[in-house]
Amino acid sequence: MSAGPAAVALGGGHGLHATLSALRRLADMGGVADNVTAVVTVADDGGSSGRLRRELGLLPPGDLRMALTALAAEDGAPNRWADLVQHRFGGTGALAGHAVGNLLLAGLMDVLGDPVAALDEVGALLGLRGRVLPMSCEPLDIEAEVTGLGVQPAQPHRIRGQVAVASTPGRVRRVWLRPERPRACPEAVEAVRTADVLLLGPGSWFTSVLPHLLVPELRDAVITSRARRVIVLNLAPEPGETAGFSPEQHLAVLSQHAPALRVDAVIADVAAVPVPERLYRAAAVMLSPGGRVHLAPVAAADPTVPRHDPVSLASALGAVLAELESLPASPDAVRVPSAADAAERRRT
Repeated sequence: MSAGPAAVALGGGHGLHATLSALRRLADMGGVADNVTAVVTVADDGGSSGRLRRELGLLPPGDLRMALTALAAEDGAPNRWADLVQHRFGGTGALAGHAVGNLLLAGLMDVLGDPVAALDEVGALLGLRGRVLPMSCEPLDIEAEVTGLGVQPAQPHRIRGQVAVASTPGRVRRVWLRPERPRACPEAVEAVRTADVLLLGPGSWFTSVLPHLLVPELRDAVITSRARRVIVLNLAPEPGETAGFSPEQHLAVLSQHAPALRVDAVIADVAAVPVPERLYRAAAVMLSPGGRVHLAPVAAADPTVPRHDPVSLASALGAVLAELESLPASPDAVRVPSAADAAERRRT
């Protein structure tokens, strides 16, 4: 096991998969420790995950499954179990659309009665290099305030559900979770508190990235952790929830939902930032002393689907972490939340 810094990545879906794949490659080079931890959102209500959630009352397994396969050991050869976990049934019957890993996780959660234990069991089966944890041990719902809908576009509307928020034709103004103050997974909170580096993003900004900062215990752990905090920005706005967003708007939304958050680095693809000066100004609001924006080529070559390239992202992360090691520890790393922060928690 490498003796590099312990890394924790927070997110969900394809964005978290890219970050974890990059961290696994960075671990091979000794840039981070082998025991990478993923903290995964649990608000999905669509597709196979949504069906299993509604029918069984369990955590939606899809994002958890993707994180597990991202950290699965390969040792130079294909991992047959990881391929099986990702396999999705076709046809038109009751199993159509379900991924094998979703069914496996749902079965283990049902049998063991503990989602963390179920994830650890599948992690052992896959030879996991690290650990996958849910941000909460109860399924959550996302609600959003949206404008631009109906005959009165300026009138705010409330919509509920990850799929509804992600696909809305309106403009998302803010999001919150139901239940209002969900309990965080204790193991996830401990992982964040003891990490050396925390990564947030990329991913669906309102439905995969921000939810981690809306769980009070987890948000407080992120804010007060001694870890270096790194944000990885998306390559492009997503149709629906962030349509028309500039890179700096992503940071503004993050700061709006967690005003006390301070970060040590922001990574953005050099080709995705048309006006770097605007991003620099937006980042200055939330950067710790010595922190800065890093522009690097981190996009995959395929122009049809914006995706981060794990190898390029690993290179960029390695350079950022090496630079951060030379900086003194930020006083913001152990900041005690202020009265304004407490008021912000009450609102969310």
